[in-house]
Amino acid sequence: MRVILVTGKGGVGKTTVAAATAVLAADRGYRVLISSTDPAHSLADALDQKLGDVESEILPRLWGQQIDTQSQLDRHWGSIRDQIMQVFDWGGVSGIEAEEFLVFPGMDELFALLEVERHATSGRYDAIIVDCAPTAETLRLLSLPEVLSWYFERVMPAERRIMRAARPLLTRLTDLPVPEDNVFQAAQSVFEGVEKVKALLANPQVTSARLVVNPEKMVIDEARRTFTYLGLFGYGVDGVIVNRVLPDIVSDPYFDRWRSIQKGHLEAIDSGFADVPRLRLRLFDDEMVGIDRLRTMSEELYGAQDPVRDFAGHSPFRVTERGGEVTMEMKVPFVDKGELDVFRHGSELYLQVGPYRRSFVLPDTLRRRQVTRAKLDKGTLRVNFGPVPTRKKK
Repeated sequence: MRVILVTGKGGVGKTTVAAATAVLAADRGYRVLISSTDPAHSLADALDQKLGDVESEILPRLWGQQIDTQSQLDRHWGSIRDQIMQVFDWGGVSGIEAEEFLVFPGMDELFALLEVERHATSGRYDAIIVDCAPTAETLRLLSLPEVLSWYFERVMPAERRIMRAARPLLTRLTDLPVPEDNVFQAAQSVFEGVEKVKALLANPQVTSARLVVNPEKMVIDEARRTFTYLGLFGYGVDGVIVNRVLPDIVSDPYFDRWRSIQKGHLEAIDSGFADVPRLRLRLFDDEMVGIDRLRTMSEELYGAQDPVRDFAGHSPFRVTERGGEVTMEMKVPFVDKGELDVFRHGSELYLQVGPYRRSFVLPDTLRRRQVTRAKLDKGTLRVNFGPVPTRKKK
């Protein structure tokens, strides 16, 4: 079972590449679902097929779906939202103002990932190709399971215990709507779903990301940042697809300058992403819409390569022990020292790269050790933990 997250800067051809990959995988014998989590769906347009919230068959062994994030939100968040609305009504806040507070940014896309996880564990498919939102939204989406897990593990159990103890008193002293236990059960169900999503996405044997770029400076810069941030949250990149490369057949002098510019950008891509496979796709002279054109595109892109099995993500983390010290290594390419911050608070180690922060709950073997050094060297961060302190004899 494979889950392939196809992402890239808006306008690079991400959806078309995802659709072409899915068509070829189905042609090669896989049972494939292509699913769009992009709120601004264009997957149906690329396939030239009608798609809805429920998966429908497009070809033998190929199904498609454009996830209705609002429907998923209602399904998973309905009872919790209703409880919050009652509290707002009690406090005199209603209408649009209340609606604005009921959903935090990215929640609807998160529940789209719950739908992907459901399909991945259903046993119906060999591969799920996910047409993700543009990179900024995708990064926010993929970081949400980590953030919500932290909240649910630390905050929600305490709130539930407090409410159980305080409910009898509050109902006698006030008419404030107090959440019943079913609200916390709904939240627990969401938490369990988030944990499953987190486990699915964090398994490099199952899930990997595939970046789509154009040979343009701003696109490449964003792809480099995306590559780093994906590694920060433990997602392996299995390939970089360079789309819309000027073909050799274009000989008009008008394009000579563009060809020279693209040559430099292609060299930068080969150098910067040398650790992962890189595929090139020419700029076609037609709109690549519909099954037949997507099939032509995919065969030219992948050739004899298997679009599923021949690409694999690798975990950016490694933990080693030597001489009583433990070293945690993490690949953070394209990062300068000034952009990286490492600090520890209690039993958690925090890594921050740019605007993104990730916390690592340290295992028991590391909690008693002190961080002795953190060093960034040639795109690899090494955090050293000293020996376990010995107890002093009384």
